[in-house]
Amino acid sequence: MGNKFFYAKLAAVSIRKNARLYLPYLLTCVFTVAAYYILAALSLNPGLENMVVGSQSTPTILSMGVAVVTLFAYVFIFYTNSFLMKRRKKEFGLYNVLGMGKGHLSWVIFFETLYLAVISLAVGLGLGVLLDKAAFLTLARLLGAEVPLGFYVSWTSILHALVIFGALFLLIFLNSLRQLHFANPIELIKGSQMGEKEPKARWLLAFLGAACLAAGYWIAVTITNPLQVLSLFFVAVILVILGTYCLFTAGSIALLKLLRKNRKFYYTPRHFISVSGMLYRMKQNAVGLANICILSTMVLVILSTTFSMYFGLDDMIQNNYPRDMEVRVGTPGQDLQESLEESVNAILSQKGSGPENSFCYSWLSMDVRVVDGTFAVDRETIDQNLTAPSYTLCVVTLQDYNRLMHTQKTLEDGEILLYTGSETYEGDHLRIGNTTYAIRERVEDFPPNGATAAAMNVRLCLVVKDWETLRAMNRMQNQGPGSLYGIACSYYFDLPETGEAQNQIVDALYTGLSQSYFDRVADQGNGDLQYLRISQQEEERGFYLGTVSGLLFIGVLLGGLFMMATILIIYYKQISEGYDDKERFAIMEKVGMDKGEVRQAVRSQVLTVFFLPLVVAGIHTAFAFPMISRLLKIMALQNTDFYIFCTVAVFLVFALCYGIIYALTARIYYRIVS
Repeated sequence: MGNKFFYAKLAAVSIRKNARLYLPYLLTCVFTVAAYYILAALSLNPGLENMVVGSQSTPTILSMGVAVVTLFAYVFIFYTNSFLMKRRKKEFGLYNVLGMGKGHLSWVIFFETLYLAVISLAVGLGLGVLLDKAAFLTLARLLGAEVPLGFYVSWTSILHALVIFGALFLLIFLNSLRQLHFANPIELIKGSQMGEKEPKARWLLAFLGAACLAAGYWIAVTITNPLQVLSLFFVAVILVILGTYCLFTAGSIALLKLLRKNRKFYYTPRHFISVSGMLYRMKQNAVGLANICILSTMVLVILSTTFSMYFGLDDMIQNNYPRDMEVRVGTPGQDLQESLEESVNAILSQKGSGPENSFCYSWLSMDVRVVDGTFAVDRETIDQNLTAPSYTLCVVTLQDYNRLMHTQKTLEDGEILLYTGSETYEGDHLRIGNTTYAIRERVEDFPPNGATAAAMNVRLCLVVKDWETLRAMNRMQNQGPGSLYGIACSYYFDLPETGEAQNQIVDALYTGLSQSYFDRVADQGNGDLQYLRISQQEEERGFYLGTVSGLLFIGVLLGGLFMMATILIIYYKQISEGYDDKERFAIMEKVGMDKGEVRQAVRSQVLTVFFLPLVVAGIHTAFAFPMISRLLKIMALQNTDFYIFCTVAVFLVFALCYGIIYALTARIYYRIVS
């Protein structure tokens, strides 16, 4: 028992003496545990679902964040522990040479891991419980809801955290034992100097990395089909990650060797030290640099996307729901448009209400693909050309367009008006199926249509001459079996009522339209009415707000975790390189280089290695822009300029933080080297 206390005391002394190594690692563990508890407790908080209409989706989104934090903890904490073992191997080797067997060292590692686990869980859970209320208040503020009184502690989340992170520290302990027992004393003493052999230039791996990166970029830039964007997004992410690792590990070495072959460039004091220094240790540094690059890209993408969605919420709602209410019916009947308005207005009058800012029109939505210059409409052709460019066409009649837009446009047979919005379409003609239409004019405005606002495809809006042309287009796309598309009629209007009063009106509309409007449709022989849908902007705003607020909260929390991970990797990398470079630069001074030349060479090397991941992360984010902007269109975020602004702003702030990190960690590096 006395020996056990000796090992426990020795472990405590080792942690205290190596505080420079253990403190950042311990802080990372603490904040990761706290983040896990906060997300888990919020997802189980019973007060969250009752905050506002639509916030029921927030717990589901938060539970997804719990899964991401768990995966992050296992991957990153396990990875950073390898830095600790690398720096401690020499110490363990000396203990081994002085008479301590590997069994004794195992007890030291056991108590070190136990201390770290207990401190991480105790402090992390305590911090999580304290910050949980603040996080709840923040989320409530994002949702625009009142905060219920009381203090909630999720014992289920605490139990899950103990199990998940307890298992993680157990795996870390077992991995440390594996490294200890499979190494001899000499390997342990030299463990912190591993990686000094010059790596080989693996051209095949470098080429593979370039190919993976090019393929990921190509998918992100060229794929426009909605289903393919959703299915290939993660494929593109994996390809970019693989390409990044391959290029940093193999491509960087190949590039450095090419630079070394350039005698004019290489045989100068600054370039000689920088290139040779990076080359001899690039094998071990490349993985860390790739990790920094990937984490930085995640921070940039997550924060720019979630900020765009949250601050662009009003645009998203307005695009999807131009008025407080939309009553939409699927019907091919031209004469039923006025009937819909009359029926709805009569029901509103019975409830003591009336429509404001109303407009009603019929429209046709068509999902098409461009095949050999033709907008293919029939389902068979579309299904056979899944990789062809996709468009969504929104078509209205000239009569409705002139009435709603207060214009007096005219069209001849075979002519259309075209509205492209923020998109572009080249050419003077547009061929749909077997019919070619001449574009008489490109108009600058179009009636709002919430159904097609969220289309991931490029959206084009057409104005055709009359109902006969509209029906002819509809027959084209209905040629395929099982088509659900058709002509619809939407009646948009505002209401003075809100909340429960508005909900009662919606119930009355459903009941009244079933008894009046639907019966009238049947009497006129149009029994193929497809559907009735009533949308409330207020209710949908709650759903969007709940979803977007949850995503923003998770985005900021994960962005903070990834940023912390980036800082930790950079910190350990600077320390490791500092100790590795110390003797090398001492030799340089002994052979005649002055301290100014050495310091200049050091600065050149550190700057090159340090800011390379940031530059590559910026390139990744730029190439990810087209695919992410298409994904955002699902939520009707059509304002691409706003997304660009958010992305640039996030990148500049992140670059500023990155520069501050460099300034702080570079001091440690220079202090060690000097």
